[in-house]
Amino acid sequence: MTTYVLVPGFWLGAWAWRPVAEALRERGHTVYPVSLTGMAERADEARPETTLETHIDDVVRLLTSEDLHDVVLVGHSYGGLVVTAAADRLSGRISQLVYVDTGPLPDGMSQNDFNPPEQQAANADLVAHSGDGWKLPPPPWDVLAADVPDVDDAAIEALTTHSVPQPWATATQPVRLTGAWEKLPSVGILCSFTIENVRELAAVVPTFRHMAGDNWRYFELPTWHWPMFSRPAELAEILDGVGS
Repeated sequence: MTTYVLVPGFWLGAWAWRPVAEALRERGHTVYPVSLTGMAERADEARPETTLETHIDDVVRLLTSEDLHDVVLVGHSYGGLVVTAAADRLSGRISQLVYVDTGPLPDGMSQNDFNPPEQQAANADLVAHSGDGWKLPPPPWDVLAADVPDVDDAAIEALTTHSVPQPWATATQPVRLTGAWEKLPSVGILCSFTIENVRELAAVVPTFRHMAGDNWRYFELPTWHWPMFSRPAELAEILDGVGS
């Protein structure tokens, strides 16, 4: 059986992985869904100085304190940046990296750098005027899901009720990587783009060059960016196969 560590993206916590984690445990796996500092039930720990490094340390601490080895380390969205850096530091404990509708960013790049300029400006405005200058509020989930047939009212209610603002320094601090993580087998689970899209981008865009090579495998799971809410059973099935 396999040990999974599941790291969520912006605004979410371990709760977002619940259906996926339950399905994996029913298959006999050991699963650690993570709530990063300042998120979910740890919202009262959020501070202006909560950074990407804080969240990387959360995952590193879990791996070492639980003495985990041969881990399938899974990151969704922003969580992809966190798991890449944690694996870079503890590559000997990781068997595979899995990126759920995301991918690794190169050394020196931040999550915010990945956004187009207009999105960066819009987020900065939200942080300044609706986030006390240091938090990014959750999005209007009902609007984002309006045209997604897989997302039901219960999922929207859960997202609306449990999401919390994201400490903005987690998005603006650049990641620091040595390259150790690049030797690990990696898996991309693609929801809002295709395998063909990734291959085209990896061939010509430096930001995506890390997503090419013989150590990568890809699976398509067409849905919106948050498949743990729209297609959790299928996501768990893919993860189960990855770990087998």
